[in-house]
Amino acid sequence: MQRLVGKCALVTGGARGIGEGIVRRFVAEGAKVMICDVLEAEGAALAAELGAAAAFTRLDVTSADQWRAAIAATEAAFGRLDTLVNNAGIIVFKRLDDLSEDEIRRVIDINLIGTMLGAQLAIPAIERAGGGSITNMSSADGISGANSLTAYCASKFGVRGFTKALALELGPRGIRVNSIHPGGILTPMANPMNVPRDLYDRGYWIYPAQKSGDPADIGAAAAYLASDDAKYCIGTELSVDGGLNAGHYYMAMPGAPTDPNKG
Repeated sequence: MQRLVGKCALVTGGARGIGEGIVRRFVAEGAKVMICDVLEAEGAALAAELGAAAAFTRLDVTSADQWRAAIAATEAAFGRLDTLVNNAGIIVFKRLDDLSEDEIRRVIDINLIGTMLGAQLAIPAIERAGGGSITNMSSADGISGANSLTAYCASKFGVRGFTKALALELGPRGIRVNSIHPGGILTPMANPMNVPRDLYDRGYWIYPAQKSGDPADIGAAAAYLASDDAKYCIGTELSVDGGLNAGHYYMAMPGAPTDPNKG
């Protein structure tokens, strides 16, 4: 399918991981994509691989000036901006007791404030294009809590609430705002120790899916929300989490999975 022909998108954190999965799916669906990231070598290489359908510009999402420059570069390269995907984010695995103030502020600044700045500054460009969409990357951990992720959960719950409020404001102006809630996607950020896939998946036996997901799974969700197929999705929370937030298992009762880590 080519549901995004004629659309131009800006994807933050687009150089690798989930962002790369989104970029690749958008291009496959016919969109033009501005890849934005602080990872300049990786972003430039991905744009070069994808050819005329993609370009790269550096963007630190905590900088309003860099946001303005990235949006201007998108309009200069492709003539318009229809879709913003606020995907850039970081994660820190620590107990609250062990988080420094700088770590807390950095997680909130990138994951939440960066998302808010991007949406705010992209509104005029999307309106110039005649309307479009903003998709914000929350998380399964923006729906339920997780140990070692207090700052991350706070930021992603914030993105979830921000999305709802902005959807109300922008719906009458022709801009749809929605959120995606990934859970357990195999990326460099989620797997910093580069654990092999078969071993990594063992940690997801409590998911109904019994395995982690792939960046391409989130790319498919983002492409749907950016397409006209999702024209009546406003303020939607799209969970792509292998069933993580579907509920919980009573391990002693029938229907529960078996722990593959036990002999």
